Order: sequence, then structure tokens, then C-alpha cells
Amino acid sequence: MNDRSTPLVGTRPTLAAVARLAGVSNSTASLAFSGTGPVSDATRERVLDAAKQLNYAGPDPRARSLRRGRSGIVGVVMEERVGDAFRDPIKIALLDGISDEIAAVDAGLLILTDAGETAQRIEDAPMDAVVLVGCSPRLDESVAMLRQRGIPLVAIEGDPADDVPSIGQDNREATRLAARHLHDLGHRDVAVVTLPLPRDRARGPLTPEVVRGSSSTTATERLAGARDVFPDAGGWTTRGSFVEEGRIAGAALLAGPSRPTAIIAQSDLLAAGVIRAAEELGLEVPGDVSVVGFDGVRVDGLWPYDLTTLVQPAVEKGRAAGRAIVEMLEGRAPNPTSFTSDFHPGNTTAPPRA
Repeated sequence: MNDRSTPLVGTRPTLAAVARLAGVSNSTASLAFSGTGPVSDATRERVLDAAKQLNYAGPDPRARSLRRGRSGIVGVVMEERVGDAFRDPIKIALLDGISDEIAAVDAGLLILTDAGETAQRIEDAPMDAVVLVGCSPRLDESVAMLRQRGIPLVAIEGDPADDVPSIGQDNREATRLAARHLHDLGHRDVAVVTLPLPRDRARGPLTPEVVRGSSSTTATERLAGARDVFPDAGGWTTRGSFVEEGRIAGAALLAGPSRPTAIIAQSDLLAAGVIRAAEELGLEVPGDVSVVGFDGVRVDGLWPYDLTTLVQPAVEKGRAAGRAIVEMLEGRAPNPTSFTSDFHPGNTTAPPRA
């Protein structure tokens, strides 16, 4: 009987086998090899030790030849700093899903930022294909740059271009559902805390000028869903999906005497920050203010709240992007895919106080 750490004779070990032996996800194992992402030294050492046990040396050169002598690397372009991306459970879930699928061609992940924060740049990083995460206000710039290089692209959300396959999400419809929930509870004064809208990701009040200048499809669609029900909804735009950004937004919206009775946050991390701001101001959730999120992720420190939110299938979205990449590298046309969110009514929403 073979030990799990010993590959069968005549077979070549895979990155997935290394990840299993090291007790980490495929994406963590891939990032340990590429040297990108905040993988701890101890974890990287564990991955490399597992690779040594399995005689795994990296991407399969035969797989590279199938891809016409290319690098064996799939790039993932994030909007924020790499360290910040790994504070977001949705980003981690997307990476896990992508890694699961590109393991079929034994490719590795390379994390890049559209702000050029990583050592490797979009302009010259060696990559066979690229997944663009569409929450970024700079998505169009990344598309133009990669098109010049002739690299196959897949976008997760966003509206990159007609010829770029996109993995869609029902952002407008899902947010409209949450807004209707608040409307049915009796709320009429509702504010929105958005993901970054302008290219410079400046935070501040949600003015008409900021909305008109938005280049982020995801944030714009979610705002449109809220305004389908509450046309005059104002709010605050943030620098990213972080708890602290939500706290800043919540403090700005709830500190005055004419505060809204409900807030729709465009991510669960932002919603958690809004709840924290409400508590700091001595307000009760949901008694004084109802809060809705978007994502359906576990947020540390949120207990005893069960956040009312839209649950999106992030891992499945990542897998769909990974499958599209594999199909393109193998010369096949990828099928467009779109996902829907599930509404989860928690204990952070209730009728407004009279």
C-alpha cells in the first residue's frame, strides 16, 4: 500500500498533491512557489518541503510545451496592495477557485496589482494568461495594456470589452433585492457605502460628480440596484473593502442628527465597519440603524450579529475563471458564465423606530 506522500510510479506529482501534503490550499501552494502574496516563511517552507518529498519541481515543462513554450504562469490582477487583498475573504476564495482549475495544466499563480505595487509589472511579467478582478476602477487600463501584449484575458465581473470573456455576478439585481427588504420593513431614509468608484479611490461623500466619474462597474451596478428602490439614496465612497473604511463611512453618515435609518454596504467588511461605528456612537443595530452587507463571508469579531447580506459564490466564480483560462490556453472558446446571489436575512435589519 502506497503512502499518500509518495507518487505512483510513472506519474508526475502535481501542485494539488503538494498542497494536500502541506495542508494548505492550492492558491497558497501556488503563491509559495511564485513568491507573491503574503505567505509566511513557515508556510512557504512547509510547501517547499512537501514538494521535495514528492519530487515536484514546479510547472510541468510538458504543459508549457502544450501552451507553445510559454511560462506556465497565470497572472491575477488585483486592485489593491497584495497584503490588503489577503485581508479580504472574497479575494482568497477567488484565488482558491482559480487555482483549483488551472491545476489541470499545472500552472502557477502570479499576483499583480493594477497600481504596480508588486515587483513584477503588468507590462512585462511573464504570463500565459490573466484573470482581472473587475472591482478595480482601473480595469480598462489593465485591459488595454494586456491587449497590447496579446495575452488571453478573463475578467471576474466588470465590463472590460466585448471580446473579453467575463464571469458575471447579479450585482444590481441582488442589491435591489436587499433594498426592497429594507423598503418592506418601512425604511425610507437609506444610505449606501460603496466600494471605490473613482480611479484615485478617494473616499468621501457620494456626490453626483463622484458617481458620474465612476469607472468601477461592480460598485456602480450595486449602487444602481439600491437606487432602483431608493432613487435619492446618498452615501459615502470608500478606498476599499476594509473594516476600517466601513467604520470611517459609518461615522460620517451616522454622527449627525439627520442620520439614515438603514445603510446598504457594498461588502460584508464594510458593513462590519459600519456596525462598529454605530456602536462607538452609542447606537443600536438594528434598533437605531439597520445594516446590510454583500458577500456572505465570515467576519471575525462580528458576533453576536448575524449580518443581513447577499451571499455570492466566490469560489465557484474563481473556478469559472480558471476553467475559462484553461479552455483558452487549449485553443477552445470559453463559455460566458454568470452567477446569482442568495439573500440571507440576519439580525442586523429591522423596522425603523417611530
